[in-house]
Amino acid sequence: MNYRFLLPALAEIREAATFYEGEVSGLGADFLDEVDAAMERILSFPEAWGSPGGNYRRCHLGRFPFSVIYAIQAEDEIVVISVFHQSREPRSWRENL
Repeated sequence: MNYRFLLPALAEIREAATFYEGEVSGLGADFLDEVDAAMERILSFPEAWGSPGGNYRRCHLGRFPFSVIYAIQAEDEIVVISVFHQSREPRSWRENL
């Protein structure tokens, strides 16, 4: 199965990694590792997580208060819509569509 990130999702990842790296050296890389681990879980079990609405699914990161919002576009493609902080308004990820 393949996956791709929408440009706003990539910007959210970059912004969060930069913030965490500024807090503690190496924490930005840890954040990126968590995103990678979430993507591995999603690719292995794409329908395992609950839906925040519509055809979208949400997978929470383990160590950081972020969620990966994604859609299963076809049998072989996952599209990541947003990687957003869970303290944001719950439907704010829809702005990335």
